[in-house]
Amino acid sequence: MSKQQLAAILEMSAQNPPPANATPAEMRTWIEGVAGQLPAAENVQIEHVNCGPCDGELILPAGGDASRLIILYHGGGFFFGSSRTHRVIASNLARAAGSAVLTPDYRLAPENPAPAAHDDAFAVYQWALKHGYASGKVALHGDSSGGNLALATAVRARDAGLPRPAAVTLMSPWLDVAREGASHQGTPDDPVVSNEILELFTVRYLGDGDRKSPSVTPFYADFSGLPPTLVHVGTRERLHDDSVTVVARMKAAGVAADLKVFDGMSHNWQLYAPMLDEGMASIEECAAFIKAHQA
Repeated sequence: MSKQQLAAILEMSAQNPPPANATPAEMRTWIEGVAGQLPAAENVQIEHVNCGPCDGELILPAGGDASRLIILYHGGGFFFGSSRTHRVIASNLARAAGSAVLTPDYRLAPENPAPAAHDDAFAVYQWALKHGYASGKVALHGDSSGGNLALATAVRARDAGLPRPAAVTLMSPWLDVAREGASHQGTPDDPVVSNEILELFTVRYLGDGDRKSPSVTPFYADFSGLPPTLVHVGTRERLHDDSVTVVARMKAAGVAADLKVFDGMSHNWQLYAPMLDEGMASIEECAAFIKAHQA
């Protein structure tokens, strides 16, 4: 049933392609328009906030615990995406976890090249700690390039001697910017992400920078001492091996890491949660994992 739902979603998406030769601003506007057609969870309060280096949205579900916080780093190749494009994931994550969810609108490329997004992501975690959130009640979550930011922030917090977050959850994370995994080299049945689009995003954000630098490519980081981590990825993803390899390395480093592979799912299927059973299941499983580890 879920594969049929996904097929219908992908067919609808193909009928509404992005505008040709769009500027970054035009592309971001188009993405927000598409995402805005999907409903957020009911009974949640959405508030525009300043969270240190940038603004963002803070979502609190009815009856939720405002002392528990999930920082959600949105995907979009460091090029597009926003708190508005990710309201489906953020609001349902808040609902299912009974926790506040903060989605920061970090700086985007090419106007703001590396390490702008990573610096903002880390600064938002620092902001949360400075504003009364206990580290044991803060979780980091990210999808696609946002998964890169979430994991990189956990690594950077450890290296800076900051208290570690309670948990990390990643959806379809883009962790191997150098794209050396087998699923990058082969020809997976990925209807969403191509090597060409990944190269475009990489050049716009990193320029000619080091694609294996752990500061922007957590695939190559030291994982020792990181918090419990859950990773979700689909079998139809070009980024599939990013997740498999990183979870194996995390386990080898002594991290309580777990991987779930969703059969038949393509990149970022959680964005379609209102229309896709597997999308809502992924969000709710991440919420349960976070809730179990928050103090």
